[in-house]
Amino acid sequence: MAECGASGSGSSGDSLDKSITLPPDEIFRNLENAKRFAIDIGGSLTKLAYYSTVQHKVARVRSFESSGRDTEQDHEPPYEISVQEEVTARLHFVKFENTYIEACLDFIKDHLVNTETKVIQATGGGAYKFKDLIEEKLRLKVDKEDVMTCLIKGCNFVLRNIPHEAFAYQKDSDPEFRFQTNHPDIFPYLLVNIGSGVSIVKVRWAPRTTRDGRAGSTRAASAGARPAGWRPPTPRVWGVPRTGGRWPAPLGSSPALPPQVETEDRFEWVGGSSIGGGTFWGLGALLTKTKKFDELLHLASKGQHTSVDMLVRDVYGGAHQTLGLSGDLIASSFGKSAAADKEFSKEDMAKSLLHMISNDIGQLACLYAKLHCLDRVYFGGFFIRGHPVTMRTITYSINFFSKGEVQALFLRHEGYLGAIGAFLKGAEQDNPNQYSWGENYAGSSGLMSSSPELCPTQRVRSGTFDLLEMDRLERPLANLPLLLDPSSYVPDTVDLTDDALARKYWLTCFEEALDGVVKRAVASQPGSVDAAERAEKFRQKYWRKLQTLRHQPFAYGTLTVRSLLDTREHCLNEFNFPDPYSKVKQKENGVALKCFPRVIRCLDALGWEERQLALVKGLLAGNVFDWGAKAVSDVLESDPQFGFEEAKSKLQERPWLVDSYGKWLQRLKGPPHKCALIFADNSGIDVILGVFPFVRELLSRGTEVILACNSGPALNDVTYCESLIVAERIAAMDPVVHSALKEERLLLMQTGSSSPCLDLSRLDKGLAVLVRERGADLVVIEGMGRAVHTNYYAALRCESLKLAVIKNSWLAERLGGRLFSVIFKYEVPAE
Repeated sequence: MAECGASGSGSSGDSLDKSITLPPDEIFRNLENAKRFAIDIGGSLTKLAYYSTVQHKVARVRSFESSGRDTEQDHEPPYEISVQEEVTARLHFVKFENTYIEACLDFIKDHLVNTETKVIQATGGGAYKFKDLIEEKLRLKVDKEDVMTCLIKGCNFVLRNIPHEAFAYQKDSDPEFRFQTNHPDIFPYLLVNIGSGVSIVKVRWAPRTTRDGRAGSTRAASAGARPAGWRPPTPRVWGVPRTGGRWPAPLGSSPALPPQVETEDRFEWVGGSSIGGGTFWGLGALLTKTKKFDELLHLASKGQHTSVDMLVRDVYGGAHQTLGLSGDLIASSFGKSAAADKEFSKEDMAKSLLHMISNDIGQLACLYAKLHCLDRVYFGGFFIRGHPVTMRTITYSINFFSKGEVQALFLRHEGYLGAIGAFLKGAEQDNPNQYSWGENYAGSSGLMSSSPELCPTQRVRSGTFDLLEMDRLERPLANLPLLLDPSSYVPDTVDLTDDALARKYWLTCFEEALDGVVKRAVASQPGSVDAAERAEKFRQKYWRKLQTLRHQPFAYGTLTVRSLLDTREHCLNEFNFPDPYSKVKQKENGVALKCFPRVIRCLDALGWEERQLALVKGLLAGNVFDWGAKAVSDVLESDPQFGFEEAKSKLQERPWLVDSYGKWLQRLKGPPHKCALIFADNSGIDVILGVFPFVRELLSRGTEVILACNSGPALNDVTYCESLIVAERIAAMDPVVHSALKEERLLLMQTGSSSPCLDLSRLDKGLAVLVRERGADLVVIEGMGRAVHTNYYAALRCESLKLAVIKNSWLAERLGGRLFSVIFKYEVPAE
């Protein structure tokens, strides 16, 4: 939740409340590059949506051979690095009180430069009320959209694109939000929209005809359906810079990727009630003389409904036990008020009224869910608005009447659904749903606790602006087809939202690492005059995010080590530090490539069984070289001579902390695997001296290999573009790798991720299809971020190797080991 306020000169800034602290240009970010708008105006809140093109810096790598430079000299690095400007697409959503609408429209008008449209899509009741004002201020024609259509489109969009969007509310938990893993098939579901009244809508999936006139489905697409003649890109195909245009093309886009099969989301109104939020507000005003909705809810949070409501025990006494009913159940809402000769407090009456309406809505939703055989019910509308008392009573009602068979779910971005849907309606010609999107943590407010007991001033919402930003991802994403059960897959090993001790440790760990990250960011751009200033802004922003997460660990969904790392990467990108470790990776790749022939000669001189252990130890030793681990970065900075052999000496002796090596060795004595999917971790020694010798051995056994690397940079992890150059250099030295690349038995692919961790439910779609086509029957996941912080418990339908070196003392001790303990986990799925 951000605060917006006056800054600089001009009527639009000065017209905003002086007491509010953030300047408007930090609320309406990148407004000068806004292309299209939509707005959702409710009774008290306005939600503005706009799409902009964002220019930011990216680090590109290019082989010297491409530019005619000589790479054979010892002092030459293996490739050159250039920093280029790139244009990407971003969606912005801003929520504010209607009180500010005129001042905000003035500010937008003054800063519009490159808008491509003369129309603004509008939805909500206020679209009619403020139509003339919007058209006068923005000089854009208001095109009103159907409220329910917009809500459904917005709901589907956030459920598809934001992991941990939906949550269940649990009263006695700390914290009270329990986020749900995104189900790969979001349909069908029930949406209960509680505004003045209640609308109950069933949303289902339906096929939509493709461009050639055939009916298609997302299920067919995910099964690997492709046009005739489609082939995966060869390892030598380069990612190309994005082009201009309304929706910039993805990195590396080409005709090789098949067009996505489109879907159309169908919904039908199945029921509703006139007893909703308006009823609570209206009756509450009559009973308590309180006119403001949030104040009414605040009263309810402090009340005792049992003073007003007649309970089962009040009717039956002790006999209620024979009926199998709890004596605390409400038998009659406001039942005591008729007989009691006394005044009831405003708080008690508000609480009783809230229970009465919430229970009624919950029972109604439960009955419709059962009637349509649905077990997921999403609640939205201004009646919810993140209020714990409301969510608690609705959750209780659903659980009680369904006997736990139906789940009440709420949405982090419930307030934005209408604005998102209105925007999508206006942007249909650009087909934004064909892309995958991701929340930009650097520019989003996050879910804030609105508990009246904890922070009553937040309920007033005066002068506050909520922000959400969504970045269009470079590649469409899909599930890994080898997940045993995609619907139950949870990437992260530890939920820091639950584990208070681990949460305290990791937040402190990331705070203490900030100085080092800032130093590295500045050092990565020695020719920039403002690098230090930008790095300091990064420090301040990320530090504020960490403080928010200390007090609101649920702000961006389930808090994990992965989300802390990803938030840091988002903040670095925000201030144009796209790849702080690019120079480090360049140097380490050059050094490791020179060592590759010697390492291969030593391995080839070993007997078969001795070589298998040496290969595994090489993988593990390579994994030591992780600049994201303080224990390692301290060594690397203090001892420049620390290399591959020194890393081997650091490894725990067998038996390892988790040791399935004997089982793995026995498997290698059997038939070769058909195809191995390997997720690489770090650049330099890790990928070149650890991963590639392992890949080479698999290829020699007759196993095809798909080597998957990050699409974008994170720490010193190897990127897809870097892996292409490394593979070409290795192929020039090694005939096994050379022939495998030429014959496409070794394929280099990108993961679709720019994270040090790995979410197997959000992988590059091209990679997912290739894995299915090649019949991968072995998955190798390497590194602490990918195999320990995430995916340690991931269940796959094929054999898997998860291996890492624990480079954090606290984590090692927690797992029962010590620094540089080894995880070697070989798993075979049950028959």
